[in-house]
Amino acid sequence: MNFEKNIFINCPIDQEFIDNLLKPILFIVIKNGFNPRLSLEISDSGQSRLLKITDIIKNCKYSIHDISKVKSKAIHEFSRMNMPFELGIDYGIRYSGLENFVAKHFLILEAEKYEYMQALSDISGFDTKAHKNETKELFKCLYSWFSETLKINRQDPPRKYLMTLCNSIHGYSMKSYFNIKMKL
Repeated sequence: MNFEKNIFINCPIDQEFIDNLLKPILFIVIKNGFNPRLSLEISDSGQSRLLKITDIIKNCKYSIHDISKVKSKAIHEFSRMNMPFELGIDYGIRYSGLENFVAKHFLILEAEKYEYMQALSDISGFDTKAHKNETKELFKCLYSWFSETLKINRQDPPRKYLMTLCNSIHGYSMKSYFNIKMKL
């Protein structure tokens, strides 16, 4: 795969996230002509998971890091630290001094703006985008990042992406999609 067209997607892998946020991320990445790369794509039991992830990161010029689940929701539930850890690996590679990696770019997503600072204050000052755990807000974040950072100016507007996604993946109209989500 081509380093220039690869985007590492670092996100929680639970059904709720997959349905509401990962599928839309994959849709936009592919629609804009890029290759999504996830840790799940390699299942070599003879290689450590961390090495697999590091290899994928090294082969991606771009990364989308979703750190929206660093906060536990219930008593005795642990925080999800894999995503911030993998962001740290990517950051280290970017600033390793190796010429190929200086050109790496990140999008850091969170649920609520600046919420990450309570758990990961070392990245304070980074330009994050907040999706509020909503597909519609996520599309706005992705549209903005692809326009500002990747300089893709001929994208469909976020609302059109959302409608296309609903029709193609779910087979419903946008209104039906939101009615179903509201019932869940």
